[in-house]
This record gives sequence, C-alpha cells and structure tokens, in this order.
Amino acid sequence: MSDLLERLRGRGWRMTAQRRVVAEVLDGEHVHLTADEVHARAVAKLPEISRATVYNTLGELVSLGEVLEVATDKRAKRYDPNAHRPHHHLVCAQCGAIRDVHPNGNPLADLPDTERFGFTVSDVEVTYRGLCPNCTSA
Repeated sequence: MSDLLERLRGRGWRMTAQRRVVAEVLDGEHVHLTADEVHARAVAKLPEISRATVYNTLGELVSLGEVLEVATDKRAKRYDPNAHRPHHHLVCAQCGAIRDVHPNGNPLADLPDTERFGFTVSDVEVTYRGLCPNCTSA
C-alpha cells in the first residue's frame, strides 16, 4: 500500500485542496494511472480542479521523487506512487494493465561485470510483459 499522503505531510509539502485530491487519487496499491485518469478522478472529488493543475502537480511529485513516471511502449505515461519500495512492473501487452511485482533476488547483481562496459550502474528497471487473465480468457 502506498503511503503517499503521509510521505508528503512528512516533507512539509504545502497541501492545498488540489494537491491533496491528486495525492488521494494516486494513493493505493498497484496504482498506475495516466494524467487524464488522475484528472477525471480528481474532478469527481473536486470539480473545479483544472487539467493544468493536475499535470503540474504530477510533475512536482515526480521531481520530488514521490511518484514514479512509468512509460510502457507507446502508451501514455502512468504515475506510480510506490516510489520508495523497489519493484518491477508486469504489463499486459494487450490492454496495458500494470501490476507491481517484487521478485526475489537483486537484478543489479545479475549483471556480470563483463556486461557493464565500465558503467557504474545505480538503478535497474525491469518490465515483464505478457497477457493478464482478462485478456487471456477473451
């Protein structure tokens, strides 16, 4: 479960009504919404919130490192509040559904020194692709 609201309060982030709504919409487990989906859900809670405010708030949250921007193929970017627990993503190649996964092991350690080409590797992003149960049965 994401603890986005608590993390933002702990940082002393100025919690306007608009920012709070965006954070509330993003808070949760396996949340990977597009900016338009965040806006639609935010409008349901706070009708006067503008698209620009949602986009600006998402940009701020990404800059703060509190939300991850996830790009899968040529689909719209999605926003993941699970920024402080290392994880990978499982993506449905048909409908684009995304789930957070936490496999055992360290993918950084799996890359042999001979394959690093002198790079100092600091981060790994792994995306597993396949079909979700809904698309498999369709």
